[in-house]
Order: sequence, then structure tokens, then C-alpha cells
Amino acid sequence: MGTLLQVLIMILIGVILLYFGFTLFFAVPGGIPMPVFRRKNRRLKPKGESFPGAPRTCPVCSAKLEKGERVKSSAFPSLGGYDRLMHISGCCYCLEGDRRRVCPVCGAVLREEEFLVARLFEKPVRSHVHVLGCSRCKMKRL
Repeated sequence: MGTLLQVLIMILIGVILLYFGFTLFFAVPGGIPMPVFRRKNRRLKPKGESFPGAPRTCPVCSAKLEKGERVKSSAFPSLGGYDRLMHISGCCYCLEGDRRRVCPVCGAVLREEEFLVARLFEKPVRSHVHVLGCSRCKMKRL
């Protein structure tokens, strides 16, 4: 009888340790938060600016664009693939000289005639743009 009680206590302790170990490494839908090392990196939003890559954001100066404001760009025809090459000049704020034009890849300040080189992935619902670099740093890598 004593060994049976010890076995049951050991099984109970094992189940409790297994439960706590599982909740430590995985999120449970009941609301137990994930550990810090599993969370995605979240940067704090600078005041008056948006994140580079956020929707309705200029990739050159990171200005938050209002509805109807556009980024000046030119997309070239695809050569049989599902992506297109694109040159991005900037939005109305950075082209007029109100904001600094900065390459998001190398961090260089862009001159008036320089542009960003990007790939445009067209999808039925929404297009996606991936910036490869500016005309300076992209040409250095080639």
C-alpha cells in the first residue's frame, strides 16, 4: 500500500511539472503570456513618425502618409516572374525637402537624384514592396 501511494504521488508531481514546463515554453489560449524570449521584437513608435515598412509609410523618410498621399515610384515590367523591379523616389514631404531622405538598408542620406531600389510583389488582395537598398549601396553590391 505504501509503494502504491508513493507511485501516485510521483505521477502527480510529474504531471504538475509537465504542466508548468509546457506553460513556460508555449502560450496557452487561457491567457498565460508567452515567455519574453519567444515574443517578437516590438519597437516603440517614435512620436510623429511611423515604423519603416508599416502600411501608409514612406520607405524613404518614414513619414506617416494620410489617405490619398502617394509615394512617387516607377515599376518596371516583369520578366516572367511574380515580382517586378521598382525605383522609389519618395513622398511629397521628402521630395520637397521637409524631411531627410535616408536609405533604410545602409543609412546613407540620399541626394535629390538618388532613389531606392525595391522589388514589388503583386498579389490579388494587396501588393508588397521589399526595399533592397539605395542606388548607391545596391550598385556597390553588384
